[in-house]
Amino acid sequence: MLRYEKRGAAAREEMLFMRKVRATGPLWAVKTGYIAVSALFCVLGVVLFIMAERCVPWIGRALGIGMVVCGIIKLGGYFSKDLFRLAFQYDLAFGILLMAVGIITLCHPGEAMTFLCVMFGIPVLADGLFKIQVAVDARRFGIPQWWLVLLLAVLTGVIGLLLVLRPTEGAQALVMLMGASLFLDGALNLSVALCAVKVVSHQQPDVIETDDYEIE
Repeated sequence: MLRYEKRGAAAREEMLFMRKVRATGPLWAVKTGYIAVSALFCVLGVVLFIMAERCVPWIGRALGIGMVVCGIIKLGGYFSKDLFRLAFQYDLAFGILLMAVGIITLCHPGEAMTFLCVMFGIPVLADGLFKIQVAVDARRFGIPQWWLVLLLAVLTGVIGLLLVLRPTEGAQALVMLMGASLFLDGALNLSVALCAVKVVSHQQPDVIETDDYEIE
């Protein structure tokens, strides 16, 4: 009888182990998607900056699609649970904002460059401001690269503000500014994903063990 009880206990432990292994799957997928989209934004930012004149005709549709995709990734990040829970803590509201702005931009892809600058500048500015808070929290967690996140967040916020204020009316110059902001925002999210998103093997984030803590 004792032998069967041990086998039953071992089976239950194995099932719990498998549940924990599967729990990290969505987070790995979100982190990979986050990194891939951020790297793509960096590449597109360079293309926009270098080939600004050729990109003017299709910039609206490209930005709209990019914001919708990024919004979906951010929503997925919010509902996943990493170790520090820093990178995605504001991504529910920000993901919805990105998707809404992206859909509006897709509905009006041929609007004046002024409209596109404001529609793109607002999410970039918001992302920079949110990531400043992430950098501050990362410092409290003892993450060594917190200063890199802070630096990129400040630069991203500044260039997002410039987009909203539209310092120039030339279409080519504005596209170059969009390219620079896209590159910085991609680099910012890439640094956050690599530095602040930690996946622990066999982690089951939704369960908090209380055996080692006192609850007051």
